[in-house]
Amino acid sequence: MNITEEEKEAVYKTIYNRRDTRGEFLPDEISDEVINRILDAAHHSPSVGFMQPWDFIVIKDKDVKQDIKNAFVVAHDEAKEMFDDEKKNIYSKLKLEGITEAPIGICITCDRNRTGDTVIGRTANLEMDLYSSVCAVQTLWLAARAENLGVGWVSIIHHEELKEVLDIPSHITPIAYLCIGKVSHFHDKPELEKAGWLPRLPLENLVHHDKW
Repeated sequence: MNITEEEKEAVYKTIYNRRDTRGEFLPDEISDEVINRILDAAHHSPSVGFMQPWDFIVIKDKDVKQDIKNAFVVAHDEAKEMFDDEKKNIYSKLKLEGITEAPIGICITCDRNRTGDTVIGRTANLEMDLYSSVCAVQTLWLAARAENLGVGWVSIIHHEELKEVLDIPSHITPIAYLCIGKVSHFHDKPELEKAGWLPRLPLENLVHHDKW
């Protein structure tokens, strides 16, 4: 199936306008139909050996979200002490999550044993199933942006704490906790870029030909 010029432009627009959303969430509810659409999009992500190792935990309960927020605060306070004074000052002012503000949380996980010990494509590099679940994260993120929903990846949290709060089985690996919801606006640039944390690197400095 060929992609039309209009469809191609829409895909690139979605990619370039994807943002990590934190402080812009609105309390508006999201319909189950929309949630199912973005989950179905994520479920159509590529996976090594077609093992489809992901599961999706949809969180709406306020108490559960507060428990996740509490776990974030612990990891956030630890992280703050890892930076030098200048970075610590910037870090302290950043809004780095929207756990309780976002109407929906989705945790994406990886079942590394889903299709047995030996998986096509995972024989030389055993981490390929983890990468597959990350593909599901990105696909869901782009689908949500196409639905004009904001998404924020909460990476500042200990996975063991997340597993405890969400009753995730011991053999399952958490990949991402995502905050999802309608937003007041999308930033024209990533917030960390606007805050002066780091600049976007020039593409020409990152492209190599034939060898490094």
